[in-house]
Amino acid sequence: MSVFGIVLFILIFGMAFWMLVFLMGFILPYWITLGVIEQLRPKRILDDPKNKE
Repeated sequence: MSVFGIVLFILIFGMAFWMLVFLMGFILPYWITLGVIEQLRPKRILDDPKNKE
């Protein structure tokens, strides 16, 4: 029964490790890039499309 516990621990640890690798390698740069693009895009608060006459 002790071998089953060790194997289960290694399996869960391995899945968590690869999930962190995926998050740090893909999701985090994607999230940062979207944030930078959102900050660099000019805001159009004063331009109202109804008042373009």
